[in-house]
Amino acid sequence: MSDLPTILGALSEARVDFVLIGGMAGVVHGSSRVTVDVDCVYSRAAANIVRLASALAPLHPTLRGAPPGLPFRFDAATISAGLNFTLATSLGPVDLLGEATGGGTWEALQTESVTVSVFGRPCRVVTLETLIRLKRAAGRAKDLEAVAELEALRDAQRED
Repeated sequence: MSDLPTILGALSEARVDFVLIGGMAGVVHGSSRVTVDVDCVYSRAAANIVRLASALAPLHPTLRGAPPGLPFRFDAATISAGLNFTLATSLGPVDLLGEATGGGTWEALQTESVTVSVFGRPCRVVTLETLIRLKRAAGRAKDLEAVAELEALRDAQRED
């Protein structure tokens, strides 16, 4: 399971522009589902990529699921050359997405997010409605199973 407070702390201290999505965003919105990784969509601006590489390098990121010993350097050049990265780190799994299926880029998602306090740090998190859309677009069984609970949370918020 990811050490979310420390990972968010590293990203926040480095002033990385990102939006939290996925299961952790669901938890922030009140979901009771257990998730083990951190999913975020990051800005592809060059300066942000440098900050992102600097923030996560001390966590020794490697490609999750890759064969042991596969050469991989996590730096700004690698991030710039790629888009989406599923990483194993010393603090747990982190998925870095330059684009999220059904949601697009950081620029698109930041307008569909809210800033909330997560472990005492300000963090942009996709809205509940956007999270539901992202889960539907991903289309995996586990995402579709989560939609019912997220819709119930949304409906309860509307009644308040």
